[in-house]
Amino acid sequence: MALSLVHYVFVGAFWLPVVWIQLRMRNLARAAHAVGEELPLAYHRLYAIWFACGVPAFAAVLAIVWLMLTKPPLSWP
Repeated sequence: MALSLVHYVFVGAFWLPVVWIQLRMRNLARAAHAVGEELPLAYHRLYAIWFACGVPAFAAVLAIVWLMLTKPPLSWP
């Protein structure tokens, strides 16, 4: 159970910045669309950060699901 909670905190640490990044990307896309321009370089940089945060967060969510399904015994030395 404790290991699952650690994973939840880990996911949250990546998720909170991703929310801000998504809002910023949305605003950049709307502004580019309004003037009929290509997406700015800042959008692509934010996307790279968004993707980089998503990979470990998704892996941690998979680990949480695995922990919930298998309930592995934890032995402490």
